[in-house]
Amino acid sequence: MFGQWLNRRTLLQLGPATLVSFLSATCSRGLTQKGSNSTAQALSPTPACGTDEATLSQTAGPFFTPNSPERQSLLEPGLSGTPMVLTGQVLSSQCVPIAGALVDCWHTNNQGEYDNRGYTFRGHQFTDAEGRYRIETIVPGIYSGRTRHFHIKVQAPNQPVLTTQLYFPEESANQGDFLFNPALVMSVDDKESAKRATFDFILAVV
Repeated sequence: MFGQWLNRRTLLQLGPATLVSFLSATCSRGLTQKGSNSTAQALSPTPACGTDEATLSQTAGPFFTPNSPERQSLLEPGLSGTPMVLTGQVLSSQCVPIAGALVDCWHTNNQGEYDNRGYTFRGHQFTDAEGRYRIETIVPGIYSGRTRHFHIKVQAPNQPVLTTQLYFPEESANQGDFLFNPALVMSVDDKESAKRATFDFILAVV
């Protein structure tokens, strides 16, 4: 059921989402070439609820795998990498928490490689009554041509899928990544031996 629900909506949205993300990223790149990441983020902050602005969509890329396991922790024995916890809420543009929203995450391993045969560093979950999600994983590696990032799909019940990517602040490769957008930068803190990041998704639900 999950796979049919997600795939059907993903196929309907893939073309427009890819076009919108490319245009948004191209404009963003033009802004960031003249200043630092911090300056670009100040010019284009992450949308907040109450402003009628939704989280920006971006392409899913070629490595999405449907029917990932339902789990909060993507950590597995024997896998190397810096531990990281990503948390946040899924909210409507009117600041209402969305319970039962799908949050699907996938990313590379520590060496910048995707698992395209299994489900390593892939998983989905559903938000709690307060719209909260929690992803336990590692800091993804970098593969050629891209900066460090997470792939995310978010879907409120019976609503369209938001496909997007989340980025790390102060990454040297951000400037050269044509998809990078400062509006999708997470807030990241180093806590002892692990990183903690936050990002709230704002959905234009009807």
